[in-house]
Amino acid sequence: MQPTNQPPTQPMPPTPNGLPAPGAQLPQPPRGTLPQTPPGPPQPQPPQPQSPESKKQAEARHKDQTDRSTAQRSLLFSELRDEMIIMADGSFRAVVACKSINFDLMSNREREGIEYSYQNFLNSLTFPIQILIRSRRVDISPYIQKLQDIRRSQDNMLLGVLMDDYTQFIAELAEEANIMDKSFYIVVPYYPPGTATKLVSKSKGFFGKLFGGSDPTVTQIDEATYNKAKSELKNRVDAVMNGLFQMGIQCIRLNTTQLGRLYYNTYNPDTSVNQPLEDLSSVNNIYVRKGKGDVLGASLREGTM
Repeated sequence: MQPTNQPPTQPMPPTPNGLPAPGAQLPQPPRGTLPQTPPGPPQPQPPQPQSPESKKQAEARHKDQTDRSTAQRSLLFSELRDEMIIMADGSFRAVVACKSINFDLMSNREREGIEYSYQNFLNSLTFPIQILIRSRRVDISPYIQKLQDIRRSQDNMLLGVLMDDYTQFIAELAEEANIMDKSFYIVVPYYPPGTATKLVSKSKGFFGKLFGGSDPTVTQIDEATYNKAKSELKNRVDAVMNGLFQMGIQCIRLNTTQLGRLYYNTYNPDTSVNQPLEDLSSVNNIYVRKGKGDVLGASLREGTM
């Protein structure tokens, strides 16, 4: 250490009030050190920018939740139970599947009988009905696969050549022409007492709910109303089936599994061809997310869900 020529400072005695006397020299901090400032309140930290990956994940999660909510809000039914469709407004539906008859190949007498029976059927109804005609493209790939399997087991060369030509003709016909199949249904409704005013209030805000309005509400039905609707729908379905039987039309009421398959095929026309809904009781997922279609289809075919 180097000596200094400055005389040592003498500390001054404190004043009676505890403060240093005027002109007193305060002790200086040693050289090379900075004076310490008293700690202040903690300063707020600036927000850390999110990485691009986390932002994309958050946006994808938000979009998935929004799409799922929008899809659920656009559905007009709440549940399928006991061969009935429970609508979101509290009403009920039953569906009767009908087979078609070839009216053009009938004679004039037969046509008049059908028309007269149909007129009596409409006049006997005391409730509204909805006649639904659903057209869908027929998938003949299983039929072509069956022809190919028969061709492999065919030993006759001439029959094999004929089957090859026929299989090729059917495949080209399916690609060029749309082979359509029509299904006929009759929807039988039942509105519990006091549901009409509720329907009017809901119809005013239908488009608002469809394009992102209020959240869907839970449909609550008491046991007495449910049993009444179940009994009333059974009587109405029997009346409809008896009237159709008078015209020679075979019909059957769809059960819960068939109703679920009908809705699945209607809302998923392309997916239902590659992934048919075979067993409705095996599906226990509320939502089907993107990317899980192959796993879901395999589970449905194996019955492991």
